[in-house]
Amino acid sequence: MKPLDDYLIVDFSQFLSGPSASLKLADMGARVIKIEKPGTGDICRHLYTSNVIMNGESSVFHAINRNKESFAADIKNETDREQIWNLIKQADVVMHNFRPGVMERLGFDYQCVKQINPSIVYGEISGYGDTGPWKDKPGQDLLLQSLTGLTWLSGNAGGPVPMGLSIIDMLAGNHLAQGILACLVRKSINGEGALVQVSMLESAMDFQFEAITTYYYDGKLPERSERNNAHAYLGAPYGIYQTANSYMALAMGSIPQLGTLLGCDALLVYTDVAEAFHKRDEIKAILAKHLLSQATEYWLDILLKADIWCAEVLNWEELMKQDGFKVLDMLQEVQMSDGYKYITTRSPITIDSELLKSSKGSPKLGEDNDAIINQLLNEHHG
Repeated sequence: MKPLDDYLIVDFSQFLSGPSASLKLADMGARVIKIEKPGTGDICRHLYTSNVIMNGESSVFHAINRNKESFAADIKNETDREQIWNLIKQADVVMHNFRPGVMERLGFDYQCVKQINPSIVYGEISGYGDTGPWKDKPGQDLLLQSLTGLTWLSGNAGGPVPMGLSIIDMLAGNHLAQGILACLVRKSINGEGALVQVSMLESAMDFQFEAITTYYYDGKLPERSERNNAHAYLGAPYGIYQTANSYMALAMGSIPQLGTLLGCDALLVYTDVAEAFHKRDEIKAILAKHLLSQATEYWLDILLKADIWCAEVLNWEELMKQDGFKVLDMLQEVQMSDGYKYITTRSPITIDSELLKSSKGSPKLGEDNDAIINQLLNEHHG
């Protein structure tokens, strides 16, 4: 039995942030019913963030909406609205990620839902919170990365560099899942419902808690090193370096010790620990030039024996051939109702030594309408 078996989630959310939260809950056993617009469905079905189309729809949709059911309903149609309300009466969780005011206009906001189902845990993700001058701005990942200082932390010194993933969408989704889980615990104790609110702006700031705390202590904006930067607040050797045949990563370490181990005499003079930060660009330049002289395997063999924190730099193809990855059983094949199969990741959580896997792929638009009507709506006499 999974921890959230028998929990019902009615999910109005679309695209990435909200659906990433309901995916986490579905993998822990919850029954997630996506409410989708007839004809078009979740905009993520056809708003391609990659050029990869799988079974007629966006690869991202399939990745983030597996293990869920789809209920096609026109929120403006009275019969469909009544069906949605009957689902909500039975739900443990209702969630969405529309802009502030949208659910109020549709009549499915927290106050309305709470009147029908007083113990509901109601979750919502916004871009910038539900008050203030930014509340109606589009909550899109790159825009949030750009507004919140995140783009000044990655890459070498110079212009802003965004992360190569929709990181803030995923963080906000994780935060919403955390909040919902906490409130489900409280609900199980005293029956009390809750409104859980997360904004992408707050999630982006929380992500940077370490750097922002440092900023308020020393009063300086982060300064990335000019080369081999991996963390704006860490000194040499911290970074990724090219070798004779590939790349390697070096974490924290004594500069003179590295000089001795690597046979790089030019590093031996940096005996003052503070120099690792204040002279990091010149140290990194010396190190980078020296590491080009031998293959990654040669350097790692020396450093790992001395317990220096280092690693080879792998791409997915290389990683997935490694026994250290294979033993985790992190990939799973899932199947859609029409027989279409695809490989994706599983939940990263193990509970009671059991991996949280599910073979259920993403739903076709409205494919679960009949089953939901028969199981949940016809049997419901609320």
